[in-house]
Amino acid sequence: MMMKTAAVFATTLLASAAAFAPASQTAAPTALCESPYSNEVGVQAPTGLFDPFGLLEGVPQEGFDKLRYIELKHGRVAMLAVVGYLTTAAGIRFPGAGDVPDGLKAFSALAATEDGKNVLLQMTAFFALAEIVNRDIPGTGNEFPGDFRNGAIDYGWANLSDETKLQKRAIELNNGRAAQMGLLGLMVHDKLGNIETILPYGN
Repeated sequence: MMMKTAAVFATTLLASAAAFAPASQTAAPTALCESPYSNEVGVQAPTGLFDPFGLLEGVPQEGFDKLRYIELKHGRVAMLAVVGYLTTAAGIRFPGAGDVPDGLKAFSALAATEDGKNVLLQMTAFFALAEIVNRDIPGTGNEFPGDFRNGAIDYGWANLSDETKLQKRAIELNNGRAAQMGLLGLMVHDKLGNIETILPYGN
């Protein structure tokens, strides 16, 4: 068990470190560089285009855009999940939820009471609403998969240079990738019952 824990922890640390590496767009010199997607955002040193199973071979641009959208979506959800995990592990709760444990145990605790079931229903409704609202509306000026400004919310994005846009997109991809690995590590430690070894305030 100690070996498994150490391996998961090491993987999580490596993924987290990669998220803060310089967002270079230079691909590694491998055979994969011949792919039409070798210069896409997120293809950067040291791995270059990381496609060990050849999932992108023969995939049209539309297929790649769908995969990129899925990657962004999972990364964004994972970033929120990690923040939520750390927040509740620190003991921060909504009023009236002081007895709800943190981590995966929260779901069974909520399902055990009527008020908790209402909270789960509200969460489900929020997720459904977020899924409906956060989507690309054609013809509104969105520039890439996962761009949900839809001509309404910009936050100064249109004023950025092309270079800065690419950098920020690469940063989001890397942070999302690190968050997915980090969340996996948190869930594994949670199920192993030793989450307190990496989160001192977990309970």
